[in-house]
Amino acid sequence: ALRGSRIHGHYYVNDCYSAGVRNFVVEEYPSNMDAFPRANFVKVPSAFKALQILVKWHRSNFNIPVVGVTGSNGKTIVKEWIYQCLSSEKYVIRNPKSYNSQVGVPLSVWLLNKAGELGVFEAGISQPGEMKRLEELIQPSIGIFTNLGDAHQENFESVAQKLNEKLLLFSNCESIIYCSDNEMVSNGMVQKYGSKKLFTWSVSNTANLQITKKESHKQTTEIFALYNNSEISIVIPFIDKASIENAIHVWSFLLLQNYDSQFIRNKIAKLETVAMRLELKEGNNNCTIINDSYNSDLESLHIALDFLTYQNQHAQKVLILSDIAQSGFENAELYRQVANVIKQKKIDRLIGIGLDISQFESYFDLRKDFYSSTREFLENIDRLKLQNMTILLKGARSFEFENISNQLQKQTHRTVFEIDLNALEYNLDYFKNQLKPKTGIIAMLKASSYGSGTFEIANICQYHRVAAIAVAFTDEGVELRKSGIKIPIMVMNPEESAFASIMEHNIEPEIYDFNSLNTFTTFVEKQNLKAYPIHIKIDTGMNRAGFLPNEIPQLIDVLKNCESLKVKSVFSHLASADEPEQDEFTLQQIEIFENTSIQIINELAYKIKRHILNSAGIERFPKYQYDMVRLGIGLYGVSSINKSLAQVGSLTSSIVQIKKVSKGHTVGYSRKGVAAKDSEIATIPIGYADGYRRILSNGVGKIWVNGHLAPIIGNICMDMCMIDVTGLHVKEGDQVEIFGKHLKVVEVANWMQTIPYEVLTGISKRVKRTYQLE
Repeated sequence: ALRGSRIHGHYYVNDCYSAGVRNFVVEEYPSNMDAFPRANFVKVPSAFKALQILVKWHRSNFNIPVVGVTGSNGKTIVKEWIYQCLSSEKYVIRNPKSYNSQVGVPLSVWLLNKAGELGVFEAGISQPGEMKRLEELIQPSIGIFTNLGDAHQENFESVAQKLNEKLLLFSNCESIIYCSDNEMVSNGMVQKYGSKKLFTWSVSNTANLQITKKESHKQTTEIFALYNNSEISIVIPFIDKASIENAIHVWSFLLLQNYDSQFIRNKIAKLETVAMRLELKEGNNNCTIINDSYNSDLESLHIALDFLTYQNQHAQKVLILSDIAQSGFENAELYRQVANVIKQKKIDRLIGIGLDISQFESYFDLRKDFYSSTREFLENIDRLKLQNMTILLKGARSFEFENISNQLQKQTHRTVFEIDLNALEYNLDYFKNQLKPKTGIIAMLKASSYGSGTFEIANICQYHRVAAIAVAFTDEGVELRKSGIKIPIMVMNPEESAFASIMEHNIEPEIYDFNSLNTFTTFVEKQNLKAYPIHIKIDTGMNRAGFLPNEIPQLIDVLKNCESLKVKSVFSHLASADEPEQDEFTLQQIEIFENTSIQIINELAYKIKRHILNSAGIERFPKYQYDMVRLGIGLYGVSSINKSLAQVGSLTSSIVQIKKVSKGHTVGYSRKGVAAKDSEIATIPIGYADGYRRILSNGVGKIWVNGHLAPIIGNICMDMCMIDVTGLHVKEGDQVEIFGKHLKVVEVANWMQTIPYEVLTGISKRVKRTYQLE
């Protein structure tokens, strides 16, 4: 039960016990010990230290080659590519996905078992002192240092300090692989580990692996090098700089391990993109598709099933699983373990694909279908009637599950709004850290979570124990309840016609005037209910909705004589918390709220919570947190103060056609776009019907493509727009970014002469949403 700054594992003991966990290492015993009659509790001073001590002992029981990978970037790719190259030759144990933290590393090293022949573990740090602990857990015999960059620099005094910390991973290594082109890295390695076997590669210096030439082709790069006075080469299926660097590290490792050049060429030529995140997509027949079909092993199956189990938008959960290769177990034991974990996670249906898993059909006690190949499954997919369910795809690459994904996935046009759930979690943690431990967060999920999709965001918020969720209209709250959201839900616009639904689904309404108070009171009384929770809104100067200050005495009289209702919170809304020039007015609003809310609190004989701060208020007026805050646009990465928040949404599309347009010729409706010179014009399938407004026409807006901003030319159409890509060396099918990692939504909002809220909420429902989570 690991302890965090605001939430710790002790909060989850009930949930774990209900899920079948019977052994707990805790720092404090549960207050209700009688509720866990079959559980064992081990009490320790620090659960975190206990975990690391336990794993350190576990690691000492294995004497196999272990690779430790660190650096600023590329750790996960290098680790996964080593696995791709060698998993068919030997049983390789590695971190699941990017589990490289102080908690992720021990959980990864714990996976070592007697069948393992090679361990590959990445280690990431964010502050001094962490790498020493990770080295003691991994105890690598071979080290790989990927590169030195700016990532996680904020907690280090200098780049040199960060480098020295990272190099501690190699304290007991027999050999270390690195690129000697970075002078600081090279000097650090020689000074610290000059007596060890240092395997270097370089483009510009003499090295063990001397890169002599790189030739980029359409989709591949051929890399030539001198090694042991002989010329060798590899071809990788990538052309970007980062992939080339990562592949050379893998090449160096395979050479150090004495694999012959032809073996290496064959393996590296087949390297595949590493999907480091689960993808959540809308499927056909009201299904939700979780695509994790990039690798298949027992460890990653556990992680993917955990993700599946907390998806509650559909009653049925289905796993489509291929044969699992190189597990370290005999097939009978492997599929017995698979059957056990499927039963434990309460999966409703299994579809097994492959000759191996099909042999052990009898192990699986649930609704099941088995097929010898992906092709056979696709030939029979229609008769399976896959509808109204959440489907997890978990397949080895050789089974080509992308064909299943394409068949199950809802087909829409090529424009996609991708929501990064890891980024959302990062932003949530940032705002949590601005608050006092007991201050609750109300997550504002109005307008389909600012365009990002209500259930998916609500599910993350519920998982992270926010105090409540707020929606604009009752039907949004009802859908969340039907999808398994159990935490309190506030509705900000509780229309009278929806009162019955509010009651049925235990939704808590905002009450903002005497009319809404009277009508809701009458309805509750007819149901013979007592103390139904409501939230009172006070108008402190927004002049939109809420009780006015002079109405508070009358409001108190009504509430004191009303047994059917109970005020759960009193709140108000700041009009301009993000504008420093309006701070005097903001402080005036807060003063009015303090004076009016305290009247209500003093007069009612029960505890009432208060909240007034929005996202900007949390950052700029932390003194006035009261009991709760309302987190809205900040959750999605937009802040007037903190520019380092993670952007949650990325709107992307692709080039469907490129045309050569001669100087003086026109582009688009009304011939507004005129080519100033002979030009290349690319057509993108996004238009004002998707929320990409016409105000961005004729050079006002730009789209990120191939590392450059390409201006809109001509008027934006209903379903498409055109950009000038002259000299950018793009081709049809290339992805473009409307906003996202490279082009911030704030910038697009500035071009549109509006605010990010309008950009995000304006994205049409016909634009496909996908969700990614590491």
